Amino acid sequence: MTTLPVRPRRLRPGDRVAVVAPSGPVPEERLRAGLDILRAWGLDPVVAPHVLDAHPALGHLAGRDEDRARDLTEAWCDPDVAAVFCARGGYGAQRMVDLLDWTAIRAAGPKVLVGYSDITALHEAFAVRLGLATLHGPMIAAGAFLKDARTQESLRATLFEPESVQTLAPETARTLVPGRARGTTLGGCVSLLAADLGTPHARPSARGGLLLLEDVGEEPYRLDRILTQLLRSGWLDGVAGIGLGSWEECGPYEEVRAVLADRLGGLGVPVVEEMGFGHHESAPTVPFGTPAVLDAEAGTLTLDVPALS
Repeated sequence: MTTLPVRPRRLRPGDRVAVVAPSGPVPEERLRAGLDILRAWGLDPVVAPHVLDAHPALGHLAGRDEDRARDLTEAWCDPDVAAVFCARGGYGAQRMVDLLDWTAIRAAGPKVLVGYSDITALHEAFAVRLGLATLHGPMIAAGAFLKDARTQESLRATLFEPESVQTLAPETARTLVPGRARGTTLGGCVSLLAADLGTPHARPSARGGLLLLEDVGEEPYRLDRILTQLLRSGWLDGVAGIGLGSWEECGPYEEVRAVLADRLGGLGVPVVEEMGFGHHESAPTVPFGTPAVLDAEAGTLTLDVPALS
């Protein structure tokens, strides 16, 4: 029998939560606004020491790799912290993920991890190394979270009332390949999944999983290259089903759709497009590491259990 990932407990008002910056630099004013939202939910957010750092030579990083890794390790190992929120994405998680103290993090036990985009690298690492379910949800200092009430509400409901959001059924969803499949959710930015291949924290394949894919700023030919790499490596062998989210700034959608259909349509598994999660306004939070059913005709993803226990 396959062991299911461990689900962290849901949050409660009064919980202390930590904010870290594993990737790109964080605008202070956006961070303050995001913290205000968390406080309005009844949470007690604490900001890791290096969140507002800037790397001395590489402007695309929120400080030095070792400092970003230390912040995440210390936040996770703090017994008073119930969840760790990522402040923003960008790039940098892959540079620091192997610097995390995995022994200490494992000993600290399960907690909620929230983020998406570049945080795909952390979702994969926490799944592979710890067997932990995580949340593909908004970063608290990102514009989409700060200005979009539906994005905020989806995350809040998932954190506090996860049984209320067990079905993702966006009106935009369409069948790309018909069928119905059961599996455990995984995924994120497809470019990050491809970049993870061959690294210490990469799973050998998506076999048996419901793969949820999205990305931003990747032109159709680059998406073709990324998906072809996953196909050629065997990483997509045995995948149970695929849900496709948003493809912001990836070019005309019909061109993107043609690539997705060409590269994924031959797998012989159900595929649903335009499910709304990812780099998109009003993007829902979706859990990774949760058993679920993907129904391509209905355009739904239904979780067997709530995302959090």
